[in-house]
Formats: sequence, C-alpha cells, structure tokens
Amino acid sequence: MKPIRLFASIILLVIAGAINSHRVQAQDAESNPALDEKVRKFLTDRSGQWYDMNIPARDGQLLYDLIIKGNYKNALEIGTSTGHSGIWIAWALSKTGGKLLTIEIDPDRHREAMQNFREAGLSEYIDARLGDAHELVKQVKGPFDFVFSDADKNWYKNYFTDIDPKLKVGGCYTTHNVYGRGGYGSQGDYLEYVRNYKNYESTLVQGMLISYKRAER
Repeated sequence: MKPIRLFASIILLVIAGAINSHRVQAQDAESNPALDEKVRKFLTDRSGQWYDMNIPARDGQLLYDLIIKGNYKNALEIGTSTGHSGIWIAWALSKTGGKLLTIEIDPDRHREAMQNFREAGLSEYIDARLGDAHELVKQVKGPFDFVFSDADKNWYKNYFTDIDPKLKVGGCYTTHNVYGRGGYGSQGDYLEYVRNYKNYESTLVQGMLISYKRAER
C-alpha cells in the first residue's frame, strides 16, 4: 500500500473510532437499565391503583413518548396529584438529561407524591413544590420546553397565558381533559383560546391537547 493511502486509511480508522466512542458514550448517558427496571416494577405494582385525580397509564405513556421524541429537558407540571404523571415525565427526562418542576397545592397529595417519587427511584429528576399554582406558575422563571397542565380546569387559560412567554420555541404544551365544547369540564372555550394562538400548532388526541410552539408571537 502506498504511503498516502496508508495514511488516509489510518485517518479514517481514527475518525470511525471517535464516532463509535461518541455513540457509546451517548448510549451510556441515555441508558439506565437498573432505573428502567425499578420504574417499570413500580408502575406494574401500582397498576390500577392511581386514583385521586391521577392520569391513566395510557396518557402517561403519551407524555413519555412526547418528551423522548422532542428530547425535552426542562419540564413543568401543573398539578402533581400523587405523582403518576410525574413519574412518567421524570422517567423520560432521566433519558434526555432533564428535570421536572411539579406543583401541587394539597399537602397530603404532595407528601404521597414525594414518597412515590422516592420509591420509583426518580427523586433526583424532580423538584416537587407545595403551593398554589395560581401564584407559583407566575413566579417560576423557566424557560421550559415541555409543560403538562392538569390542575383546576377553570384556570387553564391563565396557566397557558402565564407560561407562554416562558416556553421555548419548539417546546410542547400539553393540557389534560380537553374534549371540546360541551365535553367534560366544558373546555371548548379553552380549546378555541389556544387555537387562536397562531404561533402554536395544536392537536387534540383523546382528551389531551398537544400544542407545539412554532414561533414567538
């Protein structure tokens, strides 16, 4: 082999090695089999026991998938309840290198959620705050790239208005229990309100309003 070709071959091998090394590191950063097993076991053991205004597992999986697909890292949850949705969100964030800020007004639900987060092994990915979301949502600084709103339905517009300036372009704002005018919670007005934001692209999927922020207003 001529010296020039030999040198070129060596360079290609070095580059290939660097790329493969980077891929291995990326996979290591995203993969935590022990944590995955712990979370899955916790969710399986608690299957069918999530009451007190928690979301169903189907919706938890949807939130998880949205975060993974969007590679979101800075998440806000309005309405923790006892932590079912927060576990799905934080589990996804454990893979993207992110963290969840979640707000709950009820001390008993907050306390139970904290215990559930510990048992699921996800506490380090969650900042759980006890307080009135009407005030705390205005105070949190952001910016966020993923939001899940599932607190008092008659305040949905206010939450959205308060968070919109703190949501990054490309971010995703999800709202639970939105079924259109005359549906559960009478969220038709909220649905139209969000759709009037021309810089958002919104889709309603089985009661979950998924709104992507495409540009600043």
